[in-house]
Amino acid sequence: MTNVNTAQATTTHLYTAHASVAGGRNGHGRTDDGRLDVDLSRPGAMGGEGTGTNPEQLFAVGYGACFEGALTLVARRQRVQLGETHIDSAVELHSVDDGTFRIEVALDVSMAGVGDDELAVALVREAHQVCPYSNALRGNVDVALTANGVWVAGPRD
Repeated sequence: MTNVNTAQATTTHLYTAHASVAGGRNGHGRTDDGRLDVDLSRPGAMGGEGTGTNPEQLFAVGYGACFEGALTLVARRQRVQLGETHIDSAVELHSVDDGTFRIEVALDVSMAGVGDDELAVALVREAHQVCPYSNALRGNVDVALTANGVWVAGPRD
């Protein structure tokens, strides 16, 4: 799985993360290097104790961090100074009447150094095309995006 050739591009393996989880939502998770070592618990809103973290929180942090990395890359390619950047991410868990579950995501991106709304929107749109989390979710998960308070894509509240 090092290199995958497609009609559009060749991919090169960059990194593999490894983690182990035991006990599911009321268990424990740890990365192989020990850098992340967390107790997991069902949130109070789902009838749990809420004493640990949960998969939705971990996903919100991971997606937000990954998206900011993609945004930084896009800005650097376009020679744009982002200034201080902050991403508020929300991951919602929904039950479906057929017994399954789905998630929805909202990323609210703030770039202190980008005062032009059109540029901010364009940067976030491009980052959404570059980000591997966005690419993994596209077509499967509704992702709402804003840039400096301006709607970019996805469902609106």
